[in-house]
Amino acid sequence: MRNIRGKIIGIFMLCGLYVHLSAQEAEIKAAETAYASEQYGQAIELYESVLKNYGDSYELYYNLGNCYYKTGKTAHAILNYERALLIKPGDSDIRFNLEMAKQQTDKIEPLEEFFLKKWFRSVQNLISVDSWATVGILCFVSFICCLVLFFFSKWMRLRKTGFYLGILLFVVIIFTNIFAYNQKEELVNRNGAIVFSPTVTVKSSPDNSGTDLFVLHEGTKVFIRSTVGDWHEIALEDGNIGWINKKDITII
Repeated sequence: MRNIRGKIIGIFMLCGLYVHLSAQEAEIKAAETAYASEQYGQAIELYESVLKNYGDSYELYYNLGNCYYKTGKTAHAILNYERALLIKPGDSDIRFNLEMAKQQTDKIEPLEEFFLKKWFRSVQNLISVDSWATVGILCFVSFICCLVLFFFSKWMRLRKTGFYLGILLFVVIIFTNIFAYNQKEELVNRNGAIVFSPTVTVKSSPDNSGTDLFVLHEGTKVFIRSTVGDWHEIALEDGNIGWINKKDITII
């Protein structure tokens, strides 16, 4: 009797999952159709609905960013491109569209980075966190095989191969774990934000009476350093620092 009840429950769960996925797919197709017909407002509503009801993905954020870009809402477009890039940092289409959208915002010249740090970040962003995790697992399995080869092979040449290849794989495992950890931290602890007010004055202290430091415009990316009440201490890519009200920015 219990087995029959369990099977019935399982069938209902599978049916529910099928209906859930079918509804999601239908809404995505409707959004794609609306975009193709240049009905960008309708497409935005549908993509926003899918993100709210079914969870996020880089494809949804990317498509939503394209819709907002077509309607001239640069800040919304940049926000969604940035969110897509967090999930899939190696996607060249997302990066290209993001750079196109950024041309309509404040021109911020980033500080010059040490070349090793820049190289490290570029390698880290080649693939996503899940892909780095997969690479790490495969390298770990291969590393175990090399250990077996080194300790149990009767031929010296194979033992040497296992030894040196094992060292290489061990180094790769360390870096893949570092890359995956860094990307996971960026996904979980998001400190990037986009300015959503048309014009905002950055202050020297977390209150309206603070000295005016500089002005930012809609669509500019900032990095949150700390929070005091309704104010965020933010930093720009060029090194400028100041305070901005929470209501003026949206977290990526």
